[in-house]
Amino acid sequence: MDRTAGIGELRVPTAIAVTGADLALPPQDERTLPAVVLADLDRQPLEQALTAVQTLVEQHGHVIVLYSSAVPAAVEQRLHTVRSLLESDRIALFRPDLPPLAVAVLARQLRQLASCDLGPGVVASAGRLLTHYLHAGALLGSVARLDRVPGVSVKSHARSWVPGSQFGVLAHPQPQLVRATPETVLPGPEFGTWLLVARGQLQSDWVTDALAPAWKAQGLRETTLPAESADWWGTGKAIEFCAYLPDLSVLYQLVASVRQGVCHWCGIDVIGDRCVFCSATPPPAAELTARTAHTARALTTGD
Repeated sequence: MDRTAGIGELRVPTAIAVTGADLALPPQDERTLPAVVLADLDRQPLEQALTAVQTLVEQHGHVIVLYSSAVPAAVEQRLHTVRSLLESDRIALFRPDLPPLAVAVLARQLRQLASCDLGPGVVASAGRLLTHYLHAGALLGSVARLDRVPGVSVKSHARSWVPGSQFGVLAHPQPQLVRATPETVLPGPEFGTWLLVARGQLQSDWVTDALAPAWKAQGLRETTLPAESADWWGTGKAIEFCAYLPDLSVLYQLVASVRQGVCHWCGIDVIGDRCVFCSATPPPAAELTARTAHTARALTTGD
């Protein structure tokens, strides 16, 4: 049963933006909102970038921008500059510790949730929550330049110099590296997922013929390898993959089951311990108690 069937849609849904067209995956279902692509931010005049983002805020109320750690430094700097100049706490910049394909998957999941009657703070906070349900990795022809995944030993690096070697690397949730063989796979999710695969300059059926069956993938789709993946993995000889929850009803149930709170700084509804929009964290318990007591006195005395 679709648990989102009775959920009203927001008149102006929160905008979900990405920094490249290859991070704007096709819709997962008929309710998935289109992604806003903020391309070439580092190459366009600052005034043009400011106008584009300000227009989004005016049209949607809130904007959530997702980007990977492999994005050019100039793009990330431009994002922070735009947010600072607009002096807006309605713009959330979210850089999850995930490979580029997984960032694209997460952005699409937020696009699904943005179609529901969820506040922008809850949608933005859901990004951190849903990260825990992604299994992201790649099949690589070399790990000699792999430096974004912790736990890859010097010995593993040395083995990558053997001609013809291929390695399965799990970057999230638990980093792991194995020599890819038909009998050797990576630990996968313990719940039903779909698998998205993006092929780079590597010829292999290991992901589709060995990994997908071992992970009991309920569905498999292929897409274009994001431009930033070669930098993230240290090689263009890669086949990137990400296992994810595709159903909006499941995503909504996960988010709705988490207790919501109110950001003490900007007043927006959030889940978790940090507001993605204003970056405020809950005040210390003593301060919170004092504020609560002060508010109670003000309500009873009329001060």
